[in-house]
Amino acid sequence: MKQLIFLFTLTILLAACSNSKQVQNTIAYKELPSSYANSSNDSIIQIKRKEFLNDPFLTALIDTAFVYNNDLQIAYQKIESAKSNFQFYKGKLNPELNANLNGGVRKFGLYTMDGAGNSTTDITPNNRVPVNLPDIFAGFQANWEVDFRGKLSNQKKAAYTKLLSTEEGVKYIKINLVTEIAKWYYELIALDIELDIVKETINKEKEALEYVKAQKEAGKSNELAVLQFSGQLQTLLMLELEIQQQINKTENSLNYLIGRFPQKILRNKESLYQANVTLNKGFPSDLLRNRPDIKAAELNLKAANLDVKAAKAAFLPSFNIVSSIGLQAFNSAYLLRTPESMAYNFLGGLAAPLINKSAIKANFSQANANEIEALSNYQQKIINGYVEVVNEFGELNNLSAITTIAKNKNEKNSLAVVNALDLYKSARVPYLDVIIAQQNALQSNLELINIAKRKKITALNVYKSLGGGWE
Repeated sequence: MKQLIFLFTLTILLAACSNSKQVQNTIAYKELPSSYANSSNDSIIQIKRKEFLNDPFLTALIDTAFVYNNDLQIAYQKIESAKSNFQFYKGKLNPELNANLNGGVRKFGLYTMDGAGNSTTDITPNNRVPVNLPDIFAGFQANWEVDFRGKLSNQKKAAYTKLLSTEEGVKYIKINLVTEIAKWYYELIALDIELDIVKETINKEKEALEYVKAQKEAGKSNELAVLQFSGQLQTLLMLELEIQQQINKTENSLNYLIGRFPQKILRNKESLYQANVTLNKGFPSDLLRNRPDIKAAELNLKAANLDVKAAKAAFLPSFNIVSSIGLQAFNSAYLLRTPESMAYNFLGGLAAPLINKSAIKANFSQANANEIEALSNYQQKIINGYVEVVNEFGELNNLSAITTIAKNKNEKNSLAVVNALDLYKSARVPYLDVIIAQQNALQSNLELINIAKRKKITALNVYKSLGGGWE
């Protein structure tokens, strides 16, 4: 008998392990470069959000969005879902204990072993076993799958790792939310400043138009000049209305992003020109520590590896223990008569899949595929993060050089407007030169605003790409 049991157990183990070969990963791992191009390799200092933005109005908008933004609220619920999944697999490691109260009636055929035996057996003194035999049980039942293969523990670890990944995913959503709100905020301020410049230009254009009309009345100009200046003024008035409409739409978009109905956005125009905190590229390895999207991808990779181990363990035998203890009787009057009504059982079983293992094989293959996919995603996130840092720093450096050129251009265009008006008043240049000079000056002013906005947005992207502290 011992030899038969040994051979049977060995057969089960061999059959169970025959289809648990892991798929080999053929993806070549890409090493992260040790440094960035033209990098000082200073460590990244985690600068807090409020310190980096340095604008109480913007900070207040972001704090409000953290409460009301719908995408963020959905992300928080994903964390709760991941916590529940972790608690589920954690609970599966422990024995399951249930309190049971069961009642029923059984009738055995008289031409069966049980029926024939009951017909000649007393259940109580001088009372035969009833043909319709009631059965009442009150007690406890326990089930426990002993995790000697590591399947359940790996499932629990995978669920916990996915929970951590979900939390990192929420951090990444918050990073994007902060960045988008700040971009819309600076867009709104830039429009405000553009509107101020256009209004100032309109006032100057009105003065020029009045001067030309006076010149016409004095016979020193003509109707064509008046019409040209008047047309330029109408163009500016149209531009003023268009900018005002853009401001309204931008405010509404920002309120929508925050998660509230349209209302007035408080803002500080001076923040567009405030200098940003100096940022260094640091080491590429800082990306792995600071960027939540990369950390989430890494955790997903670990979870996928644990899922593979759990799926592989499904090919091995499982050992289950089932037991119960309580009071059992055919009549409730006898239920509390102990020890006669005391009943218990204890059963342990070893089971292994032998035939029709397609579901287990499919689950194992899917786990393998998910692991390879997670590895590819992890490596892609690292490459993407590295490229983002290089690109954003390159743009930030170029914008600094562009700003110097644009300021020089703006100074010359502003001076050209003054000179053109003086020369026109002395009849040394035609009115068309004044209009062209005014258009150039307006365009260069708008360019300066756009460059300042791009610098702020690029600084935001730099901080985001470095995994800055958006706490």
